[in-house]
Amino acid sequence: MARSLSSQKRQRQNVKRADRNKAQKSFIKTKVRKARESIQARDLPSAETAYKDAAKVLDHSANHRTIHPNTAARRKSRLARQLNALKAGARK
Repeated sequence: MARSLSSQKRQRQNVKRADRNKAQKSFIKTKVRKARESIQARDLPSAETAYKDAAKVLDHSANHRTIHPNTAARRKSRLARQLNALKAGARK
């Protein structure tokens, strides 16, 4: 248990930040999952929209350091690669 006032405050801050980060990470996972599902469903218009939403959320989280910027870039890249494969398949 924290004894000093400053350590008690630090503990309160850590709890708040952990809750905020957990909610944001859950939100990220939901957006990425929806994008992946719409790509697998081969629905190009909704897949493009879902990709844009997921990319926006990933960039925002990376800027606020909720997730590492390289992690955001990797996830965006993988989604974009899947989306581009879907577009290439739709053109044939």
